[in-house]
Amino acid sequence: MPAWVLHLDMDQFIAAVEILRRPELAEKPLIVGGRGDPTERAVVSTASYEARAFGAHSGMPLRLAARKCPDAIILPVDHAAYDEASRAAFAAVRTVPDVVLEPLGWDEGFIGASNEDPEALARRIQATVLEATGLHCTIGIGDNKIRAKNATGFGKPRGVFRLTRENWLAVMGERPVRELWGVGSRISARLDKHGYRTVAELARADLEVLTGEFGPKMGLWYAALGRGEGSAVVDDTPWVARSHSRETTYQTNLVTPEEIRAAVAALVEQVIEDCAAEGRPIFRVGLKVRYAPFFTVNRSKKLAAPTHETAPVLDAVLTLVAALDTGREVRLLGVRGEMVMPPDDTRERAPTRARV
Repeated sequence: MPAWVLHLDMDQFIAAVEILRRPELAEKPLIVGGRGDPTERAVVSTASYEARAFGAHSGMPLRLAARKCPDAIILPVDHAAYDEASRAAFAAVRTVPDVVLEPLGWDEGFIGASNEDPEALARRIQATVLEATGLHCTIGIGDNKIRAKNATGFGKPRGVFRLTRENWLAVMGERPVRELWGVGSRISARLDKHGYRTVAELARADLEVLTGEFGPKMGLWYAALGRGEGSAVVDDTPWVARSHSRETTYQTNLVTPEEIRAAVAALVEQVIEDCAAEGRPIFRVGLKVRYAPFFTVNRSKKLAAPTHETAPVLDAVLTLVAALDTGREVRLLGVRGEMVMPPDDTRERAPTRARV
């Protein structure tokens, strides 16, 4: 039987979990973010389809989303509830025979299966998840991960869509490269410089141009992405965190060096605690600084030796702080600790979701 990759994406996941708890919110504009107070600095974690119709979307400042959708119901983020709903959804998928599940995060994952009728399998998975959790999902079907991931967008919401080598360019060819998984605004702008604006143009791109712009590895990768080519391997090995991050958006800008150092020290303590729970030492630290009004800088530094101790981690992060512009007010700080991977796990793993 042919092998397929399915991409499962929970529909408006966070909003859907909140609606399950409060059914009276169904079909109303709903925004979830921060502590649920639009007068505070926070970003939107999710917006219901009704709120999206007014222009509210994930990652938008909560205050702006509230202005765009003044009648929206705004709720605080409840990480524990979303963790539990995610576990229940993935547990339901694993009850379906002869499938392999690779979670990507709270609300999405890849499923590998050999099946003569992948649409029927997708519908069975949707029904299983709905029965177990009360939550709906969309499933994209592909012959690899790239095509399955892109297929999901055509099935939203609650649908199923197939995207393979045979129909890739027919479906995706005239769409902007920004719609490809892994191409953001900065990459699309760099591609635009060379006249590659659509997926079809990227699929036909000059490899010398791409490798000159992005380097030999990433240049070839973007060319393959334009053709919809990528891995078809779905790995169900239990996920292992590569790093832990903590970040805070401050309601009042940090102005003095003393305020910034104290805030960094508090974040470092939290990251040390998170990494200690993993039992693996930190070998590299990262610093994220968002200046007012909204300019972000990221820096990292490798430690002299892996450690569980606070002092060398704090010293390294403060070294990064000292190298940045101390004359600007700070609205957000984040600290990341990258951990030594277990000796029997050499594969690249995604970092954990930043905790706030």
